[in-house]
Amino acid sequence: MSIHRPLYLTTEQRQQLETGLKSGNAPARTQTRARILLLTDRSTGECHEDAQVASLLGCSIATVGNIRRRFFDEGLQAALVEKPRPGRAPKLTGDIEAQITVIACSDPPEGQSRWTIRLLTDRIIEVGLVDQISHVAVWERLKKTFSSPGK
Repeated sequence: MSIHRPLYLTTEQRQQLETGLKSGNAPARTQTRARILLLTDRSTGECHEDAQVASLLGCSIATVGNIRRRFFDEGLQAALVEKPRPGRAPKLTGDIEAQITVIACSDPPEGQSRWTIRLLTDRIIEVGLVDQISHVAVWERLKKTFSSPGK
């Protein structure tokens, strides 16, 4: 048995977790977290140790403990949903990518037969979509959109 604080789910919480698992619409991590909570729940009379739960679900023992701790500290939804990760927001959002594609599909500047990545980068900065950006970042985004500048 677990040496940690025992977890007792209410019937409403248990039904919510089971319904979420049955629908299958939740991301895999959310489903794994729901399974962790259901397997560590002691209100049904079944007792699983952290090591057993971890081996059943293919995760680490620390993950089982962390999910249980988050349930106690912050509640059910906090235990299921992943916290936002730190870091800077990406420079290129979906709106800016769409505008880059529009520019790439437009007529090239005078004196040019087609758009080059460096010309696109200069135009993006000139229009004011971003303050500064690398031509490599523009190329990577266009590559993901299956765009062919100049065709």
